[in-house]
Amino acid sequence: MENLPTLYSFRRCPYAMRARMGLRYSGTCYVHREILLKDKPQAMLDKSPKGTVPVLVMPDGQVIDESYDVLVWALEQNDPENWLDQKDLSDELIKQNDGSFKSALDKYKYASRHPEHPAAHYRGQGEEFLSLLDSKLSDSAFLLGDSITLADIGVFPFVRQFAFVDREWFWNSPYKQLIRWLDHHLQSDLFQKVMEKYPVWTPSDQPLILPETLT
Repeated sequence: MENLPTLYSFRRCPYAMRARMGLRYSGTCYVHREILLKDKPQAMLDKSPKGTVPVLVMPDGQVIDESYDVLVWALEQNDPENWLDQKDLSDELIKQNDGSFKSALDKYKYASRHPEHPAAHYRGQGEEFLSLLDSKLSDSAFLLGDSITLADIGVFPFVRQFAFVDREWFWNSPYKQLIRWLDHHLQSDLFQKVMEKYPVWTPSDQPLILPETLT
């Protein structure tokens, strides 16, 4: 266990999903620690005081606590399908996703906390990014061409969260290519694997090593 990185994660967090997808795809073997955001373990806070997931702790004590950095680190270990191709273009989309789109998503999902405008207003702000993605998918299967890249994995968990705020609206929206793309990722074996449920970690637990196929 001392030679494996340890990941602190929360199943439903899109940032953690992004990191887990990278780790699983790359075949990186790691110790998984599922946490509750409302009851963060001190062991995680000692490594990353900001208290957000994911947190990847290396055997030498190095800490990576930004999801994008975890994703890129995993791909740098092993990238069998060349997801890091077109990294500069991927970075541009992920920056927009993590900036203005995530801000609109949070207000749309928690509209009651932002009574200045109705939920539809915040949804409309998010639609600017949805429209951009849909246009990119009009001539290709994925965001930057006919194969998956860093951009698809970096953006997908957040589009998923946006879609699930009001599923009926999203699946009846005009973003047909985006719906196709989202459904592909939702049904993928990779996503199904990283969304498996695990018990909340406690310090007395035996190490849970993922992927299970590598244990």
